[in-house]
Amino acid sequence: MQSTPLNKAITLKLVSFNRILLGLVAAASILHLPAQAEEIGSVNTKFKVFGSDKVVIDAFDDPKVDGVTCYVSRAKTGGISGTLGIAEDTADASIACRQVGPIKVKEPLLPSDEVFNERRSLIFKSLQVVRFVDQRRNALVYLTYSDRVLEGSPKNSITAVPVLEGQKIPIKK
Repeated sequence: MQSTPLNKAITLKLVSFNRILLGLVAAASILHLPAQAEEIGSVNTKFKVFGSDKVVIDAFDDPKVDGVTCYVSRAKTGGISGTLGIAEDTADASIACRQVGPIKVKEPLLPSDEVFNERRSLIFKSLQVVRFVDQRRNALVYLTYSDRVLEGSPKNSITAVPVLEGQKIPIKK
C-alpha cells in the first residue's frame, strides 16, 4: 500500500484516538466510581404481557469500607416501556446495610459521600445511596433516596452499621 497524504492523515487520527481512549480508561480506573449492584432476586407484583412489574433486591459492597454490604429493594416497571428502558420507576426503595465481615476503612471518609447511583428513567431520575459518618456514635449511616432533574422525592430509607468500640472511623478533613 502506498503512503499517501490521506493514509498519513488517517493514521495520525487513529493514533490520536487511541491515545485519548487509553487516557480515558486510565482516568476511569483512578477515579472513585460508585459501587456496582448485583441483583440478588426479584418478585413479580403485577403481570404484564411484555414483562411484569417487580420488586428487585440488589446488593452492593461499600467501595471504601470492607465488610459492609448494602441491600436495596426497589420497584421496577415492566411492560413495553419497562422492557425498552423508557419507563420511569417509582421512587419507592428500602435499604438495609449489614456488617458481613471485619470492618476495614480503606481510606479516610468524607462526612457524607455517594456510594451508589442508579438511573431510574431514561434521563431524569436516579436512585442514590449516600454514606454519612456519625462520629459521636461511631457508626456508618446509609440513606437511600430518589432524585430528579427538576424535583426530588421525599421518599427515603435509612440504615446504620455500628463500628466496634475502639475502632475509630477515619474522617477526611
